[in-house]
Amino acid sequence: MKQNEFSVTSLVSAFSRAYHSIYDTPKIFDDFIAPELITKQEFSDISQNMIQGIEFFNNEIAQKFREKPDEILRWITQVQLSPTPLARAAFCENVLLHEILLGVKQYVILGAGLDTFCFRHPELETDLDIFEIDHPATQEFKKKRLAQANFSTPSNLHFVSMDFSHPFSYPSLRDNGLTNEKTFFSLLGVSYYLGKEELESLLNQLFAELPLGSSIVFDFGDEKFFEEKGASKRVENIRKMASVSGEPMKSCFSYDEIEILLEKAGLLIYEHLTPEMINHRYFVNRDDYLSAFETIHYIHAVKK
Repeated sequence: MKQNEFSVTSLVSAFSRAYHSIYDTPKIFDDFIAPELITKQEFSDISQNMIQGIEFFNNEIAQKFREKPDEILRWITQVQLSPTPLARAAFCENVLLHEILLGVKQYVILGAGLDTFCFRHPELETDLDIFEIDHPATQEFKKKRLAQANFSTPSNLHFVSMDFSHPFSYPSLRDNGLTNEKTFFSLLGVSYYLGKEELESLLNQLFAELPLGSSIVFDFGDEKFFEEKGASKRVENIRKMASVSGEPMKSCFSYDEIEILLEKAGLLIYEHLTPEMINHRYFVNRDDYLSAFETIHYIHAVKK
C-alpha cells in the first residue's frame, strides 16, 4: 500500500458486504452498516467498474449476460468478491461471541479496514474493549466515513494506527489501553500479504504477554494458493486484483507450517476449517453463485 493512500482492498471488501446485505438471500453474514460507509457514487463506480471489466473475469459470462448488467454484477460479486469476506467474518464473529461468554475482555482487529463490529454490537460497549489496527491513511478514511454517516465513536472503540510494512508495535497497543486481560484477535485477509517470518514474528509478539485462553482467528491460503486457478479462475483473479491495487499477495502455507508457527507462539489449533468444510457450513442449499473459495482455510488457535 502506498503512503497516504487508503486501502482499496478494504473498500472493495466493504462493497461486497454491502451488496450482500442489500441484495442476497439468505444472508451468510449481514453487515447492515457497510452500505452506510460507502457513498452512492462509490457504490455506483465500483459496480460499473466490475461490470465493464467482466471480460477480465469471464468471457463466457460477458457474452451470456451482455444485455443484463445487473446479472453480470451479481455474478462477479457472488463468484469473485463476496465468498471469503462473508464466510470468514461469519466464522470469526461466531467464535468471538462464544469467547466473550468464556471471559474475553478485549478484541483486537488487525487490518480492520471498514470493519463494523463495534457498531453492530452496541450492547457490548461496557463489556468489551475493541482495538482497531490499520494503516493511518485507511483509519483516517474510515473516521471520515463514520462522521459522514453520523456515527459517534463509542467509549470502547480504540483506533491504533500501524503500518504493517514495518515491525509490529506492541507498545502502541499498550499506550491505547490494552491490558493483560484475556484477549481475542482477528487477522482476516492479512496473512496473504505477510512473509512467513513476518507472520511468525507477529504471532509471537501478540501472545507473549497475554494470559492463557487468549486466541486468534485468521484465514490463509494453502500450499496450492499460487497454483490454483479456481472456479472461473477466481483464485488467480484475486491474486491479480491484489497486485494491481498495489497490495500484492506473497505468502501461502501448508497446514503443517501453520501448526508449527502457532506452536512457537504457544498456541494450539482449536478449530480448522478446510474449503470443503467452509462450503458445507456456509454455502449449502443456495440457488445463487455463492460458494467457498478454493485453497482458503480458517483457523481458530488458543494460547494454552
